[in-house]
Amino acid sequence: MQTEKIINHIVEWLQDYLINSKQNGFVIGISGGIDSAVTSTLCAMTGYPVLCLEMPIHQAPNQVSRALKHIDWLKKNYEKISSASINLTPVYDEFVNVAEKSDNEYSYSLSLANTRARLRMTTLYYYAGLNGYIVAGTGNKVEDFGVGFFTKYGDGGVDISPIADLMKSEVYKIAEFLGINQDIQQAAPTDGLFGDNRTDEDQMGASYDELEWAMKAAAKGQKSDDFSGREKVVFEIFEKRHKANLHKMIPIPVCGIPEDWK
Repeated sequence: MQTEKIINHIVEWLQDYLINSKQNGFVIGISGGIDSAVTSTLCAMTGYPVLCLEMPIHQAPNQVSRALKHIDWLKKNYEKISSASINLTPVYDEFVNVAEKSDNEYSYSLSLANTRARLRMTTLYYYAGLNGYIVAGTGNKVEDFGVGFFTKYGDGGVDISPIADLMKSEVYKIAEFLGINQDIQQAAPTDGLFGDNRTDEDQMGASYDELEWAMKAAAKGQKSDDFSGREKVVFEIFEKRHKANLHKMIPIPVCGIPEDWK
């Protein structure tokens, strides 16, 4: 992997996009995870203003501390970095208080998890509107185009996706090259949307390395029957999630009306 070349390419792409959009800078949510750390650093490397938002909702203390530590690191190493901590916990709690409850524990828990992501998206666009900034997404290739592991109109609601053509393993290589804090590099990936300690692997049933393998195998036209044991299990996890989440990855269906009816 030509890591430095890829980094320079993304930074130039970000600069060109911002100039052509006639906006003033970038706004990004900082979660304490590897993807937001890498994306925010790439945005910082453009030399344009970057607003980092830390938006806890009943967040684990270690996630908050990693996020704040990364923001501090950005400010020490790059110019034009600003930040704000927006505690969305009271907003979320009020929503929970007034919204209809459900006896279906799985659906209820998942809907609330997605609500957290959508509250953060709303906050990002509020600050983007105030400052004339672009919302930078943090999704990687496995999440965005493999298994669809993101919230529709939540963390999937962004203006640009700088690292969406990079596998998770490639994001880690860039993080190492950029000198991202070790506690972020070593932390188990988690979306932090359920208020507990579950990781992305816990939710998906497979690690990112396994899902990368399955994504590449699927791209080659391989099928579940080509594998056995753990490989078969992982491939079927990938296939199931990919099919179930295609609605997130393709354009919104539009009901076409015949021209002679109008």
